[in-house]
Amino acid sequence: MKKLAQVLVLILIVSSMIGCSAKKEGKEEVKGDKDLEFVLITMDSMDEHWLSVKAGAEQKIAELERVNLTFRAPSGKVDPNEQTRMTEDAINQKADAILIAPSDKTALAPVIDRAHDAGIPVVIIDSPADTENYISFLATDNYAAGALAADTLAEKIGSKGKVAIVNAQPGSGTSISRESGFTDKIKESYSDIEVVSIQYCNGDKTKALDQATDIMTANPDLVGFYGCNEGSTVGICKAVEEAGKVDTISIIGFDKSSDIITAIENNILDASMVQSPNLMGYKGVEMAYNHIKGEEVEKEINTGVKVITADNVDTIK
Repeated sequence: MKKLAQVLVLILIVSSMIGCSAKKEGKEEVKGDKDLEFVLITMDSMDEHWLSVKAGAEQKIAELERVNLTFRAPSGKVDPNEQTRMTEDAINQKADAILIAPSDKTALAPVIDRAHDAGIPVVIIDSPADTENYISFLATDNYAAGALAADTLAEKIGSKGKVAIVNAQPGSGTSISRESGFTDKIKESYSDIEVVSIQYCNGDKTKALDQATDIMTANPDLVGFYGCNEGSTVGICKAVEEAGKVDTISIIGFDKSSDIITAIENNILDASMVQSPNLMGYKGVEMAYNHIKGEEVEKEINTGVKVITADNVDTIK
């Protein structure tokens, strides 16, 4: 009987070890009595860039046990006040983690600080905020990407001529970095290139189209455009196409969408700086989850940038 009891105990121990091993190979599971509630707040609910961030976050959530994700975004384009309200809601509802892409680096800083003070870990995605009260920041090095865009446009136009910029929103850290990276590089390396106009469309394609049209009217000898996000890039492409200047104006854009890919394939857009929004969402959830588990996470994560052109667009889709 004693030997039988020992055998039974051994079987139970082995079974327990197998069960633990299987759980480790499957979904990760959080300890505690309740599910974890994560809230993802982006700048927009329709733009393909933000939908890709959302998809990446959902992909990581699907790999976890007992972790839920709520996706929220302003009903209109670029509304820091609405983002602030959404973050306040997440704080009041005692979210376990907040992932946010601040549309205004100054305006969103106070509410991020309040989340931190409430003991809620904050992961910042895509665009910075004027605060250090976050556990991880995942983004493209937008300044370097802006400089790369300047080099790419300079090569297309023979390093001389008039160019213009249509940016997204002036208060966004991302927009500021993409613009300053471009303009600083032009000043440092291309003395024969003149930036004649910088406009802000708040990511609105129609507004960008109108702005680009006005710029071309005021500068008939313009040779290049730089669009700092998907909306501005698509608007510029439509304006140049409608003006019949596809052969005389080079365009360098930012981001990837079906419209941008079509513009590249139709030889309207020369190149676009492409981020990794899916990775931002995926790693953002991972950083929040690991932090809650007590693991150390990276404070700053550069998610990289690629240049897509007609030569490699088929490999980027």
